[in-house]
Amino acid sequence: MKYINLFENISLATKPHIIKASPKSDMAIIWFDIWDTQNSSKAKLLINHSFNLGCHITMVRATNMNPGVPQCHNCWKWGHSTFSCRAHGSRCQKCSGPHKLEHHRELAWCCKANPKLNSPRLETAQGLSCPHFFKCINCKGEHMADNYKCPFWRNQFNRDWHSKKAQEARETKANSIRLAIGGKKL
Repeated sequence: MKYINLFENISLATKPHIIKASPKSDMAIIWFDIWDTQNSSKAKLLINHSFNLGCHITMVRATNMNPGVPQCHNCWKWGHSTFSCRAHGSRCQKCSGPHKLEHHRELAWCCKANPKLNSPRLETAQGLSCPHFFKCINCKGEHMADNYKCPFWRNQFNRDWHSKKAQEARETKANSIRLAIGGKKL
């Protein structure tokens, strides 16, 4: 975008985000924020203008401010930012272990040898990435917590969907606690 004349006096406020229109579509939406004046003079220069991006013709459209539902890069849950996370330490987006992804290979239980199992687990060879499958901390799918296949990621701009899922999670947790202390499920 920095090589396109239309953007020569425009400064991006964040990195552009590209989202496919649907999983099987050949179209995408590129979201970007710009630094602008209070009267939006720079945005007004861009809106409804088209330009070539590679071999594609694109049109700049205005949109309402919709930052979507944030995903914490500390605990990898949706609904709060990293700065407001209450988790005590980082979690791995691959295995939810108490370590960062860059330390997964050295610290994760799945990559360590365990000779006491019925079928002993060998240590993942040094220099190889973790070959194991994981469950997403959010949807329990077989992908990392920040993967585009996750329904939480696909609904990142749907606050109602996320609110419903958060309520379901609270109810499930409350029922689990009730059952654990001998109460009845609601």
